[in-house]
Amino acid sequence: MKRNMGRIDKIIRFTVAVIIALLVYYEVVEGAISYILLAVAAVFVLTSLTGFCPLYGVFGLNSCKVKKVDKP
Repeated sequence: MKRNMGRIDKIIRFTVAVIIALLVYYEVVEGAISYILLAVAAVFVLTSLTGFCPLYGVFGLNSCKVKKVDKP
């Protein structure tokens, strides 16, 4: 898996996952929607930890900074 997520993208995903988890924990969101949101939060945490988003790969997106190679 080639990394396709930048630092800011990973931070945003992790923050959204924590917010979702807190909403479910404090029962602001209940029922079937809470399970769906927890699944989304789990995907966000996994993708932010690995730096790879499968949907970015499908659509050809990349939020990583491109490293420039110095020519001699």
